[in-house]
Amino acid sequence: MNTPDKLESRLYIDGKWMRGEAASRPVLSPTTGAPIAEVSEATVAQTLLAIEAARKAQPAWAAKSPLERAQVMKRVAALVRRDAERLAQIVVLEQGKPINEARGEVGGTSEFFEYYAEFARRIQGEILPSDFPGEQIWIQRVPIGVVGAIIPWNYPSALVSRKVAPALIAGDTVVLKPHELTPLSALEMARIFDEAGVPAGVVNIVTGAGATVGETISSSPDINLITMTGSVPTGKRIMAAAAANVTPVSLELGGKAPFIVMADADIDLAVRSAITSRYMNCGQVCICNERTLVQREVYDEFVRRFVAASAALRIGSPFDETTDLGPKVSLEELEKVERYVQQAVADGAKLALGGHRPAQLPTPGGYWFSPTVLTEVDPGMEVMRREIFGPVLPIVPFERFDDALKIVNDSRYGLSAYLFTNDMPTIMRAVTDVGFGEVYINRVGPESLQGFHGGYGESGLGGDDGAHGLEAYLRKKTVYMNYSGRATVPLMPYRP
Repeated sequence: MNTPDKLESRLYIDGKWMRGEAASRPVLSPTTGAPIAEVSEATVAQTLLAIEAARKAQPAWAAKSPLERAQVMKRVAALVRRDAERLAQIVVLEQGKPINEARGEVGGTSEFFEYYAEFARRIQGEILPSDFPGEQIWIQRVPIGVVGAIIPWNYPSALVSRKVAPALIAGDTVVLKPHELTPLSALEMARIFDEAGVPAGVVNIVTGAGATVGETISSSPDINLITMTGSVPTGKRIMAAAAANVTPVSLELGGKAPFIVMADADIDLAVRSAITSRYMNCGQVCICNERTLVQREVYDEFVRRFVAASAALRIGSPFDETTDLGPKVSLEELEKVERYVQQAVADGAKLALGGHRPAQLPTPGGYWFSPTVLTEVDPGMEVMRREIFGPVLPIVPFERFDDALKIVNDSRYGLSAYLFTNDMPTIMRAVTDVGFGEVYINRVGPESLQGFHGGYGESGLGGDDGAHGLEAYLRKKTVYMNYSGRATVPLMPYRP
């Protein structure tokens, strides 16, 4: 597969392309470790320029009717579909996921704009009765203002639209910072915004370091909402910086998804689902199956089938349509996964499969790691408690559902959980007692647009998607409308 031509490497601020004035940064291919582009990065002053542009553009954008804003969004969606293959290739190039998964991601990129454009006639206010005659109380939903969006590297195209689409229909403007590892997809989306006729300043894409661009966005008094997907430490820093200005935050900070398999489950479905959920995007998904708990009666059978299916996965070039598992996104991420596995083995876990880089690398220099299965794992081990974010799965047996529930809820994370069973009482117990924001029964992700993606504990606060995700981008304004022509509340005496 040839590298897509004319990869953009500049900032997009106020409808203009400009060179970043900070030092430029190479973007490395996870497949080869070689540079594929050199992207310029913004200074603090340029980040402030983007915030100022968004601030100036916001009133005019909010003044447009929702239908007008929706028409622009539909043009964005159409252009994404037109350029879908190019966008998918850029995702593969900088992030490393297999091309078939990248095509699915780009499909989601367009769907976010199509979905939120439908809210042009659905953002509703309320009219309440007053305590007094001749008066009404209106509660309006109005734009929150300027949105600072900070996204990670694992879905560099779809997460742009996940943040930008609800902001646009709400009447907000955006300053978006992509991750340093994967800025190309966001810059390609900036090209599409420009071609679609998104007015200057409404969406600004600013590349750069978190300590520069991210910190400036998070601490700016001119930002009205910070929406961020990423790591727990970064989320905490953003929340602390935002507190100085009492800026609202919406944070999705990852997870440690449990995958529970009961003895009565369809084992074939459970194994196939566990494989998909663990290995999609090389395990680099916040809702991935991070720890599998299997009831003792079917534990041996499940492990045998899961190991066999894992061993059969095709590791190879992510541009090859027959590839199941691509590389990790970076050398740092690869080495982190290696440390987790080494520590687990040192703590007494058994390697049932893998545990190392492939003996035969699909391409020299890439960040490859073999599918890895760990057994004889204690629930207290680090590999059961910290997010691995790689193709490594610990599998633990349990006796009763109560035992599984205790392990599941003993976690600082609370994003997604999975249960495979055909027993309705067990399902209802899980719905009630599993302390996670999303519970999947007899299926795996991805999430649906109309759902709500949010977690508990250190998985964050707020959330994305659906009508509830849109609420973060709006604020309420209460109007007390007296149309009676007289005072409706007691007034102090007037003595001129």
